[in-house]
Amino acid sequence: MDFDLPPEADAARRRIRTFLAETLGPDGKPPADWFSRLAGSGYTAPHWPPPWGLGASPAEQLVIDEELDRAGVHRPENPIGLGWAGPTLLLAGTEEQHRRFLPGLLDGSEVWCQLFSEPGAGSDLASLSTRAVRDGEGWVVDGQKVWTSLARQARWGILLARTDPDAQRHRGISYFVVDMRSPGIEIRPIRQMTGAAEFNEVFLDAVRLPAGNLVGEEGGGWRLARVTLGNERVALSAEGALWGQGPSASDLVASARAGATAGLRLDALARQRLAALYAEGEVLRFLRLRTLSAQVHRHEPGPEASVRKALADHHGQKVFRLALELCGAHGMLTQHNPETLPGPFPWAAGFLFSPALTIGGGTAEVQRNIIAERVLGLPRDAA
Repeated sequence: MDFDLPPEADAARRRIRTFLAETLGPDGKPPADWFSRLAGSGYTAPHWPPPWGLGASPAEQLVIDEELDRAGVHRPENPIGLGWAGPTLLLAGTEEQHRRFLPGLLDGSEVWCQLFSEPGAGSDLASLSTRAVRDGEGWVVDGQKVWTSLARQARWGILLARTDPDAQRHRGISYFVVDMRSPGIEIRPIRQMTGAAEFNEVFLDAVRLPAGNLVGEEGGGWRLARVTLGNERVALSAEGALWGQGPSASDLVASARAGATAGLRLDALARQRLAALYAEGEVLRFLRLRTLSAQVHRHEPGPEASVRKALADHHGQKVFRLALELCGAHGMLTQHNPETLPGPFPWAAGFLFSPALTIGGGTAEVQRNIIAERVLGLPRDAA
């Protein structure tokens, strides 16, 4: 891996530091319109082309992220909009769709959700049954979606629906933008065993969509869905044991070390398991760094990104399983007791969420099929 940054990175660092110095208050705090200014400057999604971004290279993106972190400021919380919907709209959307949807997406004023999975179409997404039927100048949509994150907060959703039931199943699907305030949409939260309701069921009953809400060509939705899902899997393989968020194996080791100092008893088996998890975490970190190094030097990345997603999900589950065991009887409580395993992390809540890791963004089994077929060149799995 080579992390020597090209000269353009120094210029990008000077520009972002100047922007931060001119925008942040004397106390270093962002102004009330921070997200709007960040979006207007192109720094929310610097890799996007102008006028929405800066067309920044991977090296420039890296130093921009470093400087935002150093300043203690962040981008708006709109993960589906920024990570998945936005890149797909940039690829296939019209200029009118760009002007209508991208400004609110970038400044976080309009949150997005993803309406893909259905009760009978999860990993086998091409078997979806939600229908969109032509009606005059627009479309009428009927169907049901499930596991929709942010559905209750979202202003817009990206939707896959079948527009040609007689076509081959991958070719009869189209990609739409849906106004989540439309008549005929009912959202029901799904309560998880963590006590939260981060996912939702969405029912669409004769929901009308304008013709201008079709993204790309009619029947071309499957190609765009693959673009969206490709971005999703990259996003879900970032640092942290919960889909790039939360604590890592290194954090667990640090917590266990602090706990041992405070009297937590670690037997030989627990120490071995901690060491193994730490080694796994380092392997995953270096896989990510190899991908980053390839991007910085404009090389085609290898299979690391696909492999990392498959490995990281099981790794996250093991991190929280061991953490809960180290918490002892306190691990049965939803309220974290820092005296058992020091640190700010709610290990019990992470453990309860962790079964979702091998399901979201494509199940572990499907991800391994993708690696087998596209990375290793093995024959396709039997239909």
